[in-house]
Amino acid sequence: MGRRPWKCYRQQKGKPWIKSRYCRGVPDPKIRIFDIGKKDAPVDSFPLVIHFVSLEKVQIASEALEAARITANRYFMKTCGKDGFHMRIRKHPFHVTRINKMLSCAGADRLQTGMRHAWGKPMGTAARVDIGDVLMSVRIKDENKANALEAFRRTGFRFPGKQQSLVGDTWGFTKFTREQYTFLKENNLLKLDGINALRANCRGPLRTTKAKHRIERHEMRAKLAETGLFSVTRT
Repeated sequence: MGRRPWKCYRQQKGKPWIKSRYCRGVPDPKIRIFDIGKKDAPVDSFPLVIHFVSLEKVQIASEALEAARITANRYFMKTCGKDGFHMRIRKHPFHVTRINKMLSCAGADRLQTGMRHAWGKPMGTAARVDIGDVLMSVRIKDENKANALEAFRRTGFRFPGKQQSLVGDTWGFTKFTREQYTFLKENNLLKLDGINALRANCRGPLRTTKAKHRIERHEMRAKLAETGLFSVTRT
């Protein structure tokens, strides 16, 4: 018996059904890798971030996520090099899809219709996606912006529904905008944390605080308030 077409499963119906002690025998999802490229690149390496956003409320199979990952990875490797990007799959296939198997091959003297609305047995997994959910994100250099948009355009053919590529205003995968990141870095208020970056909170014991971060908390708040880039609250 062949695989059922995805039009049978693309719409979200009912509550999520996940793998548990009550739902056993679920096949492993096809996608096993969610971060590709130069995963350990410092936060300063890739300032530009682009998101691939879903415009429909659908279910995406783990096979489709794996096909999209392979497509995007192949194009990024060809255009940006293996160390020229860091891409992350933002959706995980936790929802279990089911199928009610019936005989339809040689030996069955007539096709079975079976009971309507039958429950079925686990067939695979899928990710439940809402409108505006981010499917994939990539951080790259500014000169590779066109390559990233083209990679996501090709990736869209692997997904059901409609998608859109959006250029983010943050610095890489951090929560700071480019202006905020540049200001914090120039004023020694930025704490590098691998692929992420944090704002120095000017708290804690002096022995564990770097010398450049040793300023009074009211001075830090005054600096941030002067720029108008941050919403400063007294904490």
